[in-house]
Amino acid sequence: MKNEAVKIFQKKKNSIIEKWIKAQVADDSLREDLITNEDIRLQCEELLSGFIDSLSDTNIEDGQSRDFENVIEILSSISMSRAKQGFSPRETAAFIYGLKEALLQTLSEEIPDPEILYKQSMAIGRLMDNFGMVTFETFIKGREEVIFRQTDEITEISTPVISVWDGILALPIIGTLDSSRTQVVMENLLQALVDTESTIAILDISGVPAVDSLVAQHLIKTVSATRLMGAECIISGIRPEIAQTVVHLGIDLSNIITKATLASALKASFAMLNLEVSKKNKVKTISQ
Repeated sequence: MKNEAVKIFQKKKNSIIEKWIKAQVADDSLREDLITNEDIRLQCEELLSGFIDSLSDTNIEDGQSRDFENVIEILSSISMSRAKQGFSPRETAAFIYGLKEALLQTLSEEIPDPEILYKQSMAIGRLMDNFGMVTFETFIKGREEVIFRQTDEITEISTPVISVWDGILALPIIGTLDSSRTQVVMENLLQALVDTESTIAILDISGVPAVDSLVAQHLIKTVSATRLMGAECIISGIRPEIAQTVVHLGIDLSNIITKATLASALKASFAMLNLEVSKKNKVKTISQ
């Protein structure tokens, strides 16, 4: 036997959708640049249909019922999609709580008995609150995936290996150098050494804000890995404050070639490869 609320929702389905959509369109926070009114209608119809089909006397008090698996799946898909599209948590929450308001308003219009209305409204309210938590959980998961992807992309971009000359690679490091990033740096550098058959690698730390003992250890590991590949490593970008910090911490970099600038490191690389770069004299022409 179907619950009283289910009968009302089935009879007033179109009215509920219109109330729900109207509330969303009227909301000042609606992102018309991210979603169209047609997409809103399609999402509303899909979720409401799934909800009404799943609702019964036996599960109206149980938001964890397996009967709502399809509803959870639809809601999770919508939340995940909105998180990746750039919707805010408030905008995403407004979607599901807009449905809650439309359902409660419909019950108040259709049930004259205060006691029955209270009971039905409380049950539906708790059910929708549970769906609201699912919305938040899925939205957060979606945003975390976006953040992790962007972090990986930024890390990849901020550790480019550049071939500055035949046999010479440069890897400018920008930002903090932690364990996970050191791994990326080493993998990119070692792979580039194999691909280009280079014999010299320059690690430029001009963009590293500060060097502590941990950062220094990461640099030493990278230099060691480079040497195991048969290449020499030069660290450039040693600013005065970094030099003072290294000395103060007692970090031994004596067996590593260090230079103040990338230009100096490149000059040292040329010397190691027995290369000489000279300016070409300009040829003056005499007009007749």
